[in-house]
Amino acid sequence: MKPFFSIIMACCDVEPFIREALDSVMRQSFADWECICGIEDSKDRTEEILREIAASEPRIRIFNHPRSGSCSATRNIGIDMAQGEYVIFLDGDDTIAEESLVRIHDKIAARPGADIYPCVIVAYEEDSGKRKIREDYPPGSSPEELTGHDATILLDRLWVGYFCPMLQLSVFRRGFLVEHNLKCIYGLRRQDSEFSPRAIYLAKRVVPLHEPFYLYRLHAQSVSSAAKSADYFYNDWAIITKSLFAFHARVSQEPGFDRRISGCWIRHWVRRFLHFWFNPQKMSVIPRKRRLETLNILFSDGFDDFNRLLQYAELSKRLAGWWVRVFVRCPALRWLAELFFRCYFGLSDSRSPKDSSGREFFAR
Repeated sequence: MKPFFSIIMACCDVEPFIREALDSVMRQSFADWECICGIEDSKDRTEEILREIAASEPRIRIFNHPRSGSCSATRNIGIDMAQGEYVIFLDGDDTIAEESLVRIHDKIAARPGADIYPCVIVAYEEDSGKRKIREDYPPGSSPEELTGHDATILLDRLWVGYFCPMLQLSVFRRGFLVEHNLKCIYGLRRQDSEFSPRAIYLAKRVVPLHEPFYLYRLHAQSVSSAAKSADYFYNDWAIITKSLFAFHARVSQEPGFDRRISGCWIRHWVRRFLHFWFNPQKMSVIPRKRRLETLNILFSDGFDDFNRLLQYAELSKRLAGWWVRVFVRCPALRWLAELFFRCYFGLSDSRSPKDSSGREFFAR
């Protein structure tokens, strides 16, 4: 008989945390689950501990794969291996709250068959003990059920800065993930920023559960905390932005596409893109050569997808888009494009995504 939940756990160099993570699953009174653990090549005893625990717990399944630097491979392989009706993503250095599976099961049973069930994450700093609670669809701000299109538009209204719903925040119907071949890009960090907007848009039904089930540990060994330089994630952001521009180009051609969605994505994706590559603060710490390298990744197939999104933008962003193209294509005018962006951001009252939303606190 298939389990109700498939918990997909990414495990790499998490020896100090892995027992606690698995204990939080095995202590659940709701027993109808499987836990699929993907072990990337680790430098510590992660695999040894996992196999020791799995030897006496048949609901834990393990697979190995080469080190990739992100959770993407584990999540993608885990989706393919999963036998459960609903998928939960858990990182090997985090935990789930006591009795949370039974509460989530009961709420799903009351409104079955949705594609995505957003919940609540409690994030805590291991050193200081500070805690923050994140819920993308808080009670009173959202209906009991939404379409994916309405969920996208509501996120645009509720979020300041750019939205990046975390994969761990939601429970996904596995059939939905398989139907749309929803996978993370291999080796990509910040997978949420690329995966979640696509998933939410494609969902036919989104049912917020308002259930605080995921305990998210912030510590010095996490991927983001261990970043060594200001441009650590620039390749990733180029790949993320390229993928999202292409996604908009595809779905915007489908019959009945709601043009309000383009407006939402312009406000978040284009704003984030301009901030990361052309904000004066970024230009002062990221060399022009490095920004060009990553922009060439982003626009390796040309500017058509970018242009298609910008056609729905206000004049200031269309003008900024023109200067982006000048910067990439015209070496002799790059200094002038940078001067434009210094004026552009100087006149703008918008703040950086991190400063305005505080969401970077939750990004690993």
